[in-house]
Amino acid sequence: MRLDAGLVSAELENQLSSRLSVSESGYPLLREAMLYSVLGGGKRIRPFLTLEFCRALGGRDEAALPLACGIELMHTYSLIHDDLPCMDNDDLRRGRPTCHIVYGYSGAMLAGDALQAMAFEVTASGKALPPEDSLAAVSALAKAAGGDGMCGGQQLDLESEKRRLSFDELELTQKLKTGCLIECAARFGVIAAGKRLDENIMSAAEEYAFGIGRAFQIIDDILDVTGDAAELGKPVGDDARAGKTTFMTYMTPDEAAGYAAALTDRAVKAVSGIDSGGALSALAVSLLKRRK
Repeated sequence: MRLDAGLVSAELENQLSSRLSVSESGYPLLREAMLYSVLGGGKRIRPFLTLEFCRALGGRDEAALPLACGIELMHTYSLIHDDLPCMDNDDLRRGRPTCHIVYGYSGAMLAGDALQAMAFEVTASGKALPPEDSLAAVSALAKAAGGDGMCGGQQLDLESEKRRLSFDELELTQKLKTGCLIECAARFGVIAAGKRLDENIMSAAEEYAFGIGRAFQIIDDILDVTGDAAELGKPVGDDARAGKTTFMTYMTPDEAAGYAAALTDRAVKAVSGIDSGGALSALAVSLLKRRK
C-alpha cells in the first residue's frame, strides 16, 4: 500500500528530490545512496500524518512541508541502519536491494548518518513557523529518534533475538521503535497548524498515533508469518528465523488482527472531532487492511 502522491503532496516528493539532488563533486556516491533510499518507494505514512493533521486543523502546507520532509528523512535513515548486517541483516527493502547491498556497509552507514543530520536541518528550515514552534519540532524529533525513542526500541528489538521479551516489554519495544516517530509526525502537524499549546488537540493526535502505530506493527508481525514475499517486497519469516519476540509469539494471527482492529477503532474515535475530511480515519483503516 502506497498512499496516493496527491494525498501526500507532490510538492513533498519534489522537495525531497531537490534537497537530495544537490551534488558535491567530491563525493557523489553519498548523495546517490541517500537518493536511492529516500526515493525508492515507501508508504509516506509519516509525512502524510504531518500534512493531514495540519490541514485538519486549518494550517497551511507551507508550514507543514519542511516538517514532513524532516520526518521522512529520519525514517529513511532508520530503515537503512535497520537493514544492516549488524541489525536485521536484510537484503531487500521495498522490492529492491537494500542500501548496503548496493553501496556497501560503510556507504550505507554514511548515507544513514547524513540523512539523520539532514532531517534536523530540514525540520528547522521552515520560514512559515515562529522560532519557538521550530524549536519545539526539532526537540520532538530528537526525543522521538534518540535513546528514549526509536534507538531505545531498536536495542530492545535486538535483545529479543537472545531472550523472550515479556508482553509488556514487547509493547514497549513497539512503542519506542515504531510508535515514537509516528507520534512525532502527528505532533508535527499540530505544531505546523499553530496548535502546539492546545492540550486537547495534542492529546487527540497522540492517542490517534498510538493506535495506528501499534496496529501497524501488529499487521507487520502478522504479514511476516502469513504474507507473500513477492507482494511484500521483502522476505517473510525473518522474525522467526532470528528468534525474535513479536506479537505472533503471544497471539494467533486472528487474535492479533482483532487487537489491531480495536486499536484502529480507538484511533479513529480519538480524532473524530477534528477529522472532518475523513483522511485520518481513511488512513487508519487502510493500514489495518494492508497486505504489504
